[in-house]
Amino acid sequence: MSDQDAAKIFQVGQIAINVHDLPRAISFYQEKLGLKHLFTAGSMAFFDCGGIRLMLAQPEKPEFDHPSSIIYFKVPKVTAAFESLSRAGVGFESKPQLVAPLPAHDLWMAFFRDSENNLLAVMSEEARPS
Repeated sequence: MSDQDAAKIFQVGQIAINVHDLPRAISFYQEKLGLKHLFTAGSMAFFDCGGIRLMLAQPEKPEFDHPSSIIYFKVPKVTAAFESLSRAGVGFESKPQLVAPLPAHDLWMAFFRDSENNLLAVMSEEARPS
């Protein structure tokens, strides 16, 4: 492998999400979203999301204490995910919305907040009905 190839970014390895109440956040991501809890180490908890690791962590310094970037979780059907997660107690900002009618499929999204008030979304790329 060349030095140039060794320096290329090739995938997302981990995403950090700020939390203030770690036990509450662990419960939300494990019980409501159904993500696999990998391990907890001190003030951090790690989950598997399709091979990408989510790290829930308490901010180490005041300058790091801010809401997370929006994470878009891919699902096969956004309406089914919306209904299932709503039954589990996830509070959505609104019902699923058609974001973009694309040539090969439609892009759907629905936004919700986690237990720490971070904005998240479920998204699906769905074939149009025939």
